[in-house]
Amino acid sequence: MITLPNKPKIIEQKGNQAIFEIEACYPGYGMTLGNTFRRVLLSSLPGAAITGVKIKGVQHEFSTIPYVTEDVVQIILNLKQVRFKLHTDQLVKTSLKIKGEKKVKAKDIKTSSELEVVNDDAHIATLTNKKASLEMEIEIESGLGYLPVEKRKKGKIEIGKIAMDAIFSPIRKVTYSIEDMRVGERTDYDRLRINIETDGTITPKDAFLKTTQILVDHYNIFMFLKEGKKKVKPGVDKKKKAVSKIKSNQAKKAAKDKKIKEDIAKIKIEDLKISSRTIGVLDSAGFKTVAGLVRKSKKDLENIEGLGDKGIVEIKRALGKFGLTLKS
Repeated sequence: MITLPNKPKIIEQKGNQAIFEIEACYPGYGMTLGNTFRRVLLSSLPGAAITGVKIKGVQHEFSTIPYVTEDVVQIILNLKQVRFKLHTDQLVKTSLKIKGEKKVKAKDIKTSSELEVVNDDAHIATLTNKKASLEMEIEIESGLGYLPVEKRKKGKIEIGKIAMDAIFSPIRKVTYSIEDMRVGERTDYDRLRINIETDGTITPKDAFLKTTQILVDHYNIFMFLKEGKKKVKPGVDKKKKAVSKIKSNQAKKAAKDKKIKEDIAKIKIEDLKISSRTIGVLDSAGFKTVAGLVRKSKKDLENIEGLGDKGIVEIKRALGKFGLTLKS
C-alpha cells in the first residue's frame, strides 16, 4: 500500500523566501511531487508586468535621452524589474513624469486603485542635469509565466511605442531537494524540501497553496472516469437506501459539474484554440474570459464588427470542447 506523506510545514522563512518540508513521502514520490510543484509554480501562477512603454522623444529602443545616464535599452531592462499588483483583468495605462537632477525609482510611477507598485526602490534611470526630463507612458497587463513579444497577439503598434517581453510569473526561484529518511523499519522514504522565492506580490505560502489547488482541480477532473453506481439487491429497505444514495450522488455530481464549468468559464480568451484573428476581434470587443462569451448569443456575436460567420463557428467549436455553448 502506498502511504500518504505527512502534512507540509514551513521550516524556514525570510522575507519573500520560504522552505517547505514534506516528510514520509513514499519512495520515489519526492521526485514526483517536487518536479510537479516546481513546473506549476513557474508556469501557472498569475502576475502583472509591463508590456509596452512610450518615452517622450524616443522612437526606438536604441536611442539615448539627453542628460540621462542610462540608454533606452538599460531603462527597459530596469522597467522589467519593477513588480506590480494589478487589481483588474484589464490593461492599465499609467505614467511617469520627472524633471531635474534626480535618481528615478519605481515609486515615481503613478499608481491608482487598480495598480500598486511592490518594489518602490527599484532603480529606473538617473537624471544628471537640471534641464533633464523623463516622461513615459506605461502599459501593464496580467498574465501567466513568460511571454515574449513575438508570441503576443499581432496588431498595429503605435508609433513611438516600444513593446516589451513580459515576465508575469510572481515566482523568482524554485528549487527542491530530496533526502532519505526512516519510516518504521524502512529507510528509503523521501523527505522533500521545496524552496520558493517570490517577487513580493504574493507570499511563498499563498504560492504553495495556489499551486496545490491548481493540481487538485486538474486531478479531480480525472475522477470522472470512475465506474458508475453499483446495483442494489431487491428489498424494500435496500431500495430506499439505494434511492437515497443515488440522489445524494447526483447532488454531489451536479455540484462538481457546476464547479468545473465555473473553473472552465475563467479560461482566458487567448487560451482557446482559435485563430489569432478571432482572438484579436474578441479582445477589441472587450471579451477577456470564456465567461463573457457564454453569456452572449449567436445574434450578439453577429453584431461584432469583423467577426463573421466563420469566426462564430470557430468559437462554438472551441466552447463545445469544454461542454459549453452560447446563450440560447
